[in-house]
Amino acid sequence: MELELAGEGLTLHLAGEILAGRVRRVVLGSAARKRVQKSRRCLEALLQGGATIYGVNTGFGKLAHARIGAHEILDLQENLLRSHAVGLGPHLDAGISRLALVLRIQALAKGYSGVTLELLDHLVELFNRGVVPAIPELGSVGASGDLAPLAHLGLVVIGEGRVLVGRGDSPLRPAATGPVLKRLGLEPYRLQAKEGLSLINGTQISTALLADAAVQAQHLARIADVAGSLTVEATKSSQKPFDERIGAVRPHPGQQASAANLRRLLAGSDIMASHADCNKVQDAYSLRCMPQVHGTFRDALAHVTRTVECEMNAATDNPLVFADDGEILSGGNFHGQAIALAADLLAAAAADLASISERRVENLVNPDLSGLPGFLTPRPGLNTGLMLVQVLAASLVSECKALAYPASVDSIPTSANREDHVSMSPAAARKCRWILGHVERVLACELLCAAQGLEFLQPLRAGRGAEAAYRLLRRHVRPLERDRILHPDLETVVQLIRDGSIRAAVARACGSLD
Repeated sequence: MELELAGEGLTLHLAGEILAGRVRRVVLGSAARKRVQKSRRCLEALLQGGATIYGVNTGFGKLAHARIGAHEILDLQENLLRSHAVGLGPHLDAGISRLALVLRIQALAKGYSGVTLELLDHLVELFNRGVVPAIPELGSVGASGDLAPLAHLGLVVIGEGRVLVGRGDSPLRPAATGPVLKRLGLEPYRLQAKEGLSLINGTQISTALLADAAVQAQHLARIADVAGSLTVEATKSSQKPFDERIGAVRPHPGQQASAANLRRLLAGSDIMASHADCNKVQDAYSLRCMPQVHGTFRDALAHVTRTVECEMNAATDNPLVFADDGEILSGGNFHGQAIALAADLLAAAAADLASISERRVENLVNPDLSGLPGFLTPRPGLNTGLMLVQVLAASLVSECKALAYPASVDSIPTSANREDHVSMSPAAARKCRWILGHVERVLACELLCAAQGLEFLQPLRAGRGAEAAYRLLRRHVRPLERDRILHPDLETVVQLIRDGSIRAAVARACGSLD
């Protein structure tokens, strides 16, 4: 797949395509090329006129008072990358590094950074040749941009630093950039005035991390509805709380979408018909309030998506070159607070999605609540059944709660107090991704337990969508007749969630979920 970068038009869907490695080539749009050239001409004219421009002929941060001689301007830019490449910890996933590179190109392509077209063409060539910068996760506070991780990206441009390499199914490993570029026939790029600064001023690492989280969250929002529908069936709970009229009088979009999914998943259920006249009045909140809780997660995600898409198409450099006005302005578009707050919102919503799923697991395994055999085993006592699956879910939810403490409320001054308020956006986005990984595992616990619960209701069939999910699970995980090691079963269900198999099976049976 080829993608044109025009400085605008990137969506979360396209970010997902880049993260998955399906975008193999990018090109710079013709209008963007003209804007970049115009911006560069403006910068050069101001320099030739003797203007003092931050980060071009001055030092950085607290050192902005230091004037840099004309013969040192190019050295300044390379010194900046080398001095700022202090990242530590594991490297970002290759998909996130690729997306960060694309987002850096996109930001520069808007034509407000004053860089040369040659730099943009070099970045494009790096991506198209499959060069993946090796970027350590740790080191950014999310203001003055993601300085340290983007410096590691920038080092690759000048032939230094490290890149990720590997073949086939072998894990990617860091390798020195120089030999890799030489093997690809690429020469290191010589940075021009302002270009080192323009490579590291921005929120592209934080944005790439949150984009990855948002793509995963879109998927898990639908899986939560699927898992919940199986639990409704297995516990012989009511579908009346999902009635369209209830959502109409409290019309949150997420609530309405989740309720519509549940109605579709449960349509045509034999199990539902079998207990239509039972004397149960109301179900537990974790079953009855799924549209309200799942829907709130969706509404939070909608806000996060808008924030991510705005940031992916934004100019986050400093200073910014406004070529039409012949002026350069210093500002704070590099500050990651918008991303930090969005990541913390999604993290809190995701933790709650895991929490309600774990409560449904309890409703399944607890015989006092489910009316099913204790811990969903045919012979409780001799067998412990799925008791520890609920314990696993509880442990994951507890971790989610601890991780959900917002990073965005913290700030620690840096750069001799010049950068006295920072966003912590990378930490917020990393925590959010970690929580979503736990949500995926908790939902796997619920799917495994709900499918087992349905065994006791045979030969009655669940609704079309729920039944399709159940049958897919049974093709990969056999029913629990006596105790066995459950770790492989849980890993299998996680993989069926992750690779889209469950969503695909449901879509074939009842149409794609909202």
